[in-house]
Amino acid sequence: MPDVLLPTLNEREALPWVLGRMPAGYEPIVVDNGSTDGSGALAAALGARVVHEPRPGFGSACFAGLLAARADVVCFMDCDASLDPQDLPLVAEAAGDLVLGARRGAQSVHARLANRALALELRRRTGVPLTDLGPMRAARREPLLALGIRDRRFGWPLEMVLRAAAAGWTITEVEVPYHPRTGRSKVTGTVRGTARAVRDMSAVLR
Repeated sequence: MPDVLLPTLNEREALPWVLGRMPAGYEPIVVDNGSTDGSGALAAALGARVVHEPRPGFGSACFAGLLAARADVVCFMDCDASLDPQDLPLVAEAAGDLVLGARRGAQSVHARLANRALALELRRRTGVPLTDLGPMRAARREPLLALGIRDRRFGWPLEMVLRAAAAGWTITEVEVPYHPRTGRSKVTGTVRGTARAVRDMSAVLR
């Protein structure tokens, strides 16, 4: 069964709900990326495997979790309660080398516009009819490591898709519900956060 990699930065409020809804057989790996609210200790107390990654950056946390994973298939998922772990089998069990969970639900206007623009650029570059970057996603661990993803910031998920397409992977998109997150987003909750993510992703596109 898959390992579920959960990059985490100050998600203490959301952790009990996220970990409590993990499907049977799905092993959560919480990657604590410098939390100051005790997220790592709480995750461990709730029974999750915890990896500490002191180097800042979403991609740093994802890569640390990927190195620590042991399962053949790994899933990535935001740990802010905007995505329901109960939907992980929709992604992990779908056909494809890389499966992206396309969010369907309310997003902030600036986040929705930025995501739409990036999805359009991905379609242009890869030929894959994507509608979302897919923060819930699944792939096999060893081939994913072999892609050699270099970005360690918010460009990580975009670079994964670009490299997978260049390697001839079958990329599939399935819909997953998207909910208002618990706490304030470090990315899409503010215009500044969205701009920072777009900047990192634009660097990957260049």
